[in-house]
Amino acid sequence: MTSPAPVLPRATVVICVYTEKRWDDIVAAVGSVAAQDVRAAEVLVVVDHNPALLERARAQFGDVRVLANAHRQGLSGARNTAVAAASGDVVVFLDDDAAARPGWLRALLTPYADPDVVAVGGVAHPRFPDTRPGLLPTGGSSADATGELDWVVGCTYTGQPTERAEVRNLMGCNMSVRREVFARVGGFAEDLGRIGRNPLGCEETELCIRIRQSYRRMGRDARVVFEPAAQVDHRVSGDRVRWAYLRRRSWSEGLSKAAVSRLVGSDDALSTERAYVATVLPGAVARELRAGRPTSALAIVTALAATAAGYLRGRLPGATAAVRLPAADGAPTALATNRTGGV
Repeated sequence: MTSPAPVLPRATVVICVYTEKRWDDIVAAVGSVAAQDVRAAEVLVVVDHNPALLERARAQFGDVRVLANAHRQGLSGARNTAVAAASGDVVVFLDDDAAARPGWLRALLTPYADPDVVAVGGVAHPRFPDTRPGLLPTGGSSADATGELDWVVGCTYTGQPTERAEVRNLMGCNMSVRREVFARVGGFAEDLGRIGRNPLGCEETELCIRIRQSYRRMGRDARVVFEPAAQVDHRVSGDRVRWAYLRRRSWSEGLSKAAVSRLVGSDDALSTERAYVATVLPGAVARELRAGRPTSALAIVTALAATAAGYLRGRLPGATAAVRLPAADGAPTALATNRTGGV
């Protein structure tokens, strides 16, 4: 006899939006959720302080809930608005410029059969304006081959698991979290997240580490799982495949890692990066040079140097403003302590 299919948790799928320039992407994202073989309990589109887009979305998407961001402007505030409104057992986050592939939602929800799994994320494939740019290295020749710098454009990069595995953190464009977790540890830190002149990101990294640390203090296991079968296509705009963006994004990543280190301790904040820098990047530089691709080899070195410089700058006293951690009710009240060591 075949065993019965597992009962999947109810999912609230969240798509946060902020500009009408991405309207076609937004429509595609919502449509990709509707096309899944597993039906979401609800879909929330959260509009980030844009009245015109809010009105347009409400007129277009009659079968989803369209909400205005009730928190601070930015992605973290929009996500916290969604968490407060969600009714599903699992809150799933899909970027407004990402489209889910068939089977995505089922793959994200299946690992939750393990009660210790608190968050699940998946793969993001870059969808470039044209062919893959020479600036970004690639570890293979297939259409879905990853590269060591694909994190720069918000996608899965070489060095991440190729089978279901526990990881430190997930990518925000394709991730899910048990709703009950937010009640225990609070929501996304609204002082993180790139908006305007604020270069700080890594809010998903900070949240995943905070979840694990909080559960550890409660004497409970908390597994954050990467599921490669949960796949989305993430559009990459033309301005993100240029040298200026590579340098700026890498510098910001360094600043962000410094801010996260203050929040959760450098041991947890840099655990993945240490292995990535020590093993993945040197091999990639050598491979690109052997293959006669000096441009991508130089890009790897440039990204590493800019990230390291940003991190060192961010560790200086007063380099960045204090980051507030959200309380368990979602209100950002607790100031981060300036921790420099492990926890």
